[in-house]
Amino acid sequence: MKKTSGRVLELLGLLQTRAEWTAPEIAERLGVTDRTVRNDIGRLRELGYPIEAERGRAGHYRLGVGAKLPPLLLDDEEAVAVAVGLRTVTGVAGFEDSGARALTKLEHVLPDRLRRHIASLRDATEAGPVNTDSNVEDPEVDPGVLTEIAAAIRDHRGLRVFYRRDDLDERIEFEPYRMVAWQRRWFVVGRDPSTGDWSPYRVDWLTLRLPGGRAFTPAPLPGDLTELVVREVARTGWAVHARLVIDAPADEVLARINPAVGVVEAREDGRCVLVTGGDSLEIVAVWIGMLGLDFTVESPPALVDHLRVLADRYARALVGTAP
Repeated sequence: MKKTSGRVLELLGLLQTRAEWTAPEIAERLGVTDRTVRNDIGRLRELGYPIEAERGRAGHYRLGVGAKLPPLLLDDEEAVAVAVGLRTVTGVAGFEDSGARALTKLEHVLPDRLRRHIASLRDATEAGPVNTDSNVEDPEVDPGVLTEIAAAIRDHRGLRVFYRRDDLDERIEFEPYRMVAWQRRWFVVGRDPSTGDWSPYRVDWLTLRLPGGRAFTPAPLPGDLTELVVREVARTGWAVHARLVIDAPADEVLARINPAVGVVEAREDGRCVLVTGGDSLEIVAVWIGMLGLDFTVESPPALVDHLRVLADRYARALVGTAP
């Protein structure tokens, strides 16, 4: 049988993982009797932990709120998962300092064997480039803004914001429903109460206005919110948007691209339209080149000019080379 101190800590850990436990369930997990469970519950209460009990055939124990803050007990896999998640978030603009501080605190309290596991994982992993476009920095998001948006979602409270679109700040109000993190960017999916239209809003493009919006009654969600973000970002969520006519059927283009790249629309003449975008003309030009199909640019004119520059550069690179 485990020592009493270790068993009590394991019991406290169980109570943190689920809302309610019956005495037989705890006894089976710890390999002890129901009586031992009752005694260990009493020891936790003596230490100041508010353990609530419900008597009867459906009786159970639960960890109450308030009083002394219990230690956070993680098993090996949970501790490694949290450390890896914190190490990942330190690479996201706006979370570098807070993520690094939290990771340092966690590593200081981990057992030596887990610190070695995490160090091995860190040494065996390489971080990818911060951004594939050196001309565009990753957007920085204030964690406090994310917290405010999350609270508005929880409380069904509208958001009043200044929203930057085409270098202009618009005053808008919408009902927030979910946040989606995608392509190193944060979006909040919201509904316009005046039209019922759903849209994703880039968090780094909005500034919260105080006081907030009015309370609202949630409407049914419009299906897959991630798909909504992907489709709408292709049209409105990039710094540069492009509309291209591709000399190939829609099915062929869809087979060649990642769905996150853009939206494909079939045409009656057998060709299709690709609506895509990026944070710079350079990025859009790279994506088009990787498509491997003939195309015509419908918009924007700046993309046409950029492709002319690239065409001249590649033509000069071929001067003097063997046919």
